[in-house]
Amino acid sequence: MTSLRFLPKKSSNFCIGSKRVGRGLKKMNPNWEEALNHFKMVIDCGTEAMRIKAIIKLAQLSNLAPEYILGHTVPILANLIADHTSDNSSLSLQGVVVYCLKCIACQGDGRLANEIGQSGALLSILRLLPESDGSFQRVAVKCLWCLVNLSNDNRVIVAMNGGLEIIVNMLNSYMVSVRRYLLEILSALSLLRVVRRGLASLGGLRFLVEAASCGNMLSRERACQAIGLLGVTRRARRMLVDVGVIPVLVELLRVGDSATKLVAGNSLGVISAHIDYIGLVAQAGAIPLFAELVQRPEPLGHEVAEDAFCLLAVTEANAVSIAEHLVRILREGNDEAKAVVANVFWDLSGYKHSVSVVRNSGAIPLLVELLGSQSSEVRETVSGAIAQLSYNQVDREALIESGAVPLLLELLHDDSEELKDNAAEALINFYENSLQHERISEVVDHTSFQSMQNRLIRIRASDDQTVSSMRQMTIEQLAREA
Repeated sequence: MTSLRFLPKKSSNFCIGSKRVGRGLKKMNPNWEEALNHFKMVIDCGTEAMRIKAIIKLAQLSNLAPEYILGHTVPILANLIADHTSDNSSLSLQGVVVYCLKCIACQGDGRLANEIGQSGALLSILRLLPESDGSFQRVAVKCLWCLVNLSNDNRVIVAMNGGLEIIVNMLNSYMVSVRRYLLEILSALSLLRVVRRGLASLGGLRFLVEAASCGNMLSRERACQAIGLLGVTRRARRMLVDVGVIPVLVELLRVGDSATKLVAGNSLGVISAHIDYIGLVAQAGAIPLFAELVQRPEPLGHEVAEDAFCLLAVTEANAVSIAEHLVRILREGNDEAKAVVANVFWDLSGYKHSVSVVRNSGAIPLLVELLGSQSSEVRETVSGAIAQLSYNQVDREALIESGAVPLLLELLHDDSEELKDNAAEALINFYENSLQHERISEVVDHTSFQSMQNRLIRIRASDDQTVSSMRQMTIEQLAREA
């Protein structure tokens, strides 16, 4: 036997690797079962050179062969690298086997990648990887990259068999030629909780941040998601900030695709949950980028931006900057964005510095104007914000000057219950103003006005009782301690 080929006999006149192979095979509808039998015969009986040649041809034809044929070759290939000390598994043979497995893994919708993981080949690659170098190392890393990106089950196999430590050690060795693949493998693994728990102890958080800063966008998004999950704990948050996570997340919020922007914004919000980092997030340029999220169509982005603004506005300087961007959106944005902005002003109305910030920003006349919007959503959110602002005397005066009272009186007759409740709540507060008392007295018998007034009386009574109970508890506690 001098020439055993993976190619069917009818195709033996084609030159492997040329464009003629694909065209010829498609025209001739080859007998793949016969080809598979030839391949098995070569692996069982052929010399190493013949094996290598057959495996290379299999790799070249992997994008043409039926999936079930490729599935039959997986255990054969896995067996060839199962024992790396065997004479049947030289470095050259191992290299072409791993290369062929990579080519097969990329076919189909991930089922073949799963089969390779279950065959034991993935464990063999993990075993060979720490001692590898040169071209074999590059092929092995690329194969591992394919396997973990295409199959969650393979990520679990890698994570549970020391794969994380192997990847972190290789990244510590600063392997330039395969570094991007290693980082993207790490980002895929970081979707697993067990991996995230191990990253800090292995000193791998800096590599996760590096993975969020480079590579393909899906990989960066995965790393960003893991950062957000890790950042919930105070210790991990501090470690992430120390290795430079804030500018990386801000950059992703700037250049990422739609999905990545949302994940980056959410992770930045998690980092911003500590007062020490709020200034750093703002200084890195996050506020205008969150304002851009408000103007995008994704509802989740609106929630992310609103939550982030509430955190960042804790400091007055940030609140001023946020208000400037929000006012611009009130002037130029669409109805959906304006409704989000009104919600943010509603949220910010409780901050101690919100009085001067909201008044000086010029937001109040714009909010009052939006009470006449054609959008019911805008009217509802704006009326809610105005109701909250009306609890403060300075804001109340600015609202009166902007003509809020007559518009609120009109809203009492709207069909929307939420609009009527918001208008009534604001008017009750305006009723305390002697100049508005007579005008508003005309509606004190309105059902919504009466209902809201009774509700507020009950809420205030409940609050007073809570404060009294707290004071009594404190007195009794002090008496016991004395």
